[in-house]
Amino acid sequence: MVQKAKILLVDDRPENLLALEAILSALDQTLVRASSGEEALKALLTDDFAVILLDVQMPGMDGFETAAHIKRRERTRDIPIIFLTAINHGPHHTFRGYAAGAVDYISKPFDPWVLRAKVSVFVELYMKNCQLREQAALLRLQLEGGEKDAVESKESAGLLAELSARLAAVEEQAEALTKQLNDESTDAAAVATAAHLERKLTGLRRALDALEPGTGSASSVPSQN
Repeated sequence: MVQKAKILLVDDRPENLLALEAILSALDQTLVRASSGEEALKALLTDDFAVILLDVQMPGMDGFETAAHIKRRERTRDIPIIFLTAINHGPHHTFRGYAAGAVDYISKPFDPWVLRAKVSVFVELYMKNCQLREQAALLRLQLEGGEKDAVESKESAGLLAELSARLAAVEEQAEALTKQLNDESTDAAAVATAAHLERKLTGLRRALDALEPGTGSASSVPSQN
């Protein structure tokens, strides 16, 4: 069963949270509410999220301050943040949003289809990264198994074949996603994230090839960062 991605919705107004849930329900992912910056930071302590939709205008800790805390934490600094605001203060205000680490800055009222499309891109990138981590974990277990004769055994050969097939499927999906993002001229941040994912896939493919009998040894496998 494929695990759903979590999307964090942060807004102090319940009606706004309800509207976001209505817009994003079609993505069939797990939507998590937070009614304040403090509540959002608490949720981020325990759960992993694909993307955060963050309201700028909130009492107490506003969106900019909340984003600053998110970006300071190693666990959460790479989570994409989309700022939502009901007030357009001009270029300076928008620049402040990007400076705080946002990948996008959207003024209300916004087009529901556009917002859903933007969120879906980051959800898909998150899912691809999860698949990549799973493949890396399987490879790591194989490497920690140690002995060369285990690599050359029929059981290991079967595992390597399965890993190679699964990795090929992820590579194909990542390539298609990158092409789609480039064709549609999507946000530069999304394109850069997709390119980074493809680079990591290339490194993982090299590591897998090194495990194949006659092509290398475990000691030559590059590390995965």
